[in-house]
Amino acid sequence: MIAVLVVDMQNAFFEDPALASQRDGLVQRCNELVRAAVRSNLPVLFVTTQHERDKSTWSLNMLEDNQGFLFSGTDQAKLVPGLDADGLQRMTKTRDSAFLGTDLVLRLRNLGVDTVVLAGVSTHNCVAQTAADAFAYNFRVIYAADATGTEDSEAAEAVLAVLCREYRQRSLTVEEIVKLLQGEEAAPQLSPG
Repeated sequence: MIAVLVVDMQNAFFEDPALASQRDGLVQRCNELVRAAVRSNLPVLFVTTQHERDKSTWSLNMLEDNQGFLFSGTDQAKLVPGLDADGLQRMTKTRDSAFLGTDLVLRLRNLGVDTVVLAGVSTHNCVAQTAADAFAYNFRVIYAADATGTEDSEAAEAVLAVLCREYRQRSLTVEEIVKLLQGEEAAPQLSPG
């Protein structure tokens, strides 16, 4: 079974001008994926990052810089306007990977998921870290190439090239993924060793 994970589509990340210019298109394409998954009765999970002001959840670079962000309950931590997230599952993380320190593996296994579609931001950070950890847990990964955004396209291309080559992950357009979710394309299989 395939699940769609929409990662970090939160106001704070779109304060960066490079991502701000991509926001409307990303929202539209994420919504296309979400609607296709819901129509096909497939799980959708909105993954967000949130931190506490007391520094207990801060990452090393946040601690070294003595600067936190994405505090619980702030506008920065909210999903960007326009996302079709009402009534769908949500999960909070405190690190780049959606697997680290969360119950994501348990949730996916309980649902019978073997493949995750990743959308959101940033391609070279949170999306890539989640993808690498998905591989470690034997989940197949499909990147929604036109529904992931980055402020560093060079880094994103390099990271995706490695993950697709070494971990046999796929990068498809939203249109291709929608066909897959609707059963019009065969699900990806792991190649033998």
